Amino acid sequence: MCFICERIGMIQKGTNPYFVKELETGYVVIGDHQHFKGYTLFLFKEHVTELHLIDRSTKMKFLEEMSIVAQAVQNAFGAEKMNYEMLGNGEAHMHWHLFPRRKNDLGEYGNNGKGPVWWYPMDKMYDDAN
Repeated sequence: MCFICERIGMIQKGTNPYFVKELETGYVVIGDHQHFKGYTLFLFKEHVTELHLIDRSTKMKFLEEMSIVAQAVQNAFGAEKMNYEMLGNGEAHMHWHLFPRRKNDLGEYGNNGKGPVWWYPMDKMYDDAN
């Protein structure tokens, strides 16, 4: 069983402390680490690895719900810009990473405090989260 399936199992048992909301196609959870305050994930309910492997109507609903979640995160956390990622190399289970971004949220890193999340040193990111 993959890590995301395990987390979904915890949601279904009522033991996932990061669970926020269930939608038709997925689950909204707050990210374990919050360097970017409001970092949220949207987990597809089924263990599927790629968007092209699901039927069109489910795919469109998943994308629509991800967009609704992103808007809610932006509103709740005052993001100036939302960043979206659906990678899956680490966990091959469809899920979106939603990063609410603000001016200078990278501090001295990146391009004048702007840039992709990977410009922020991982060791510092985890230190900041604690």
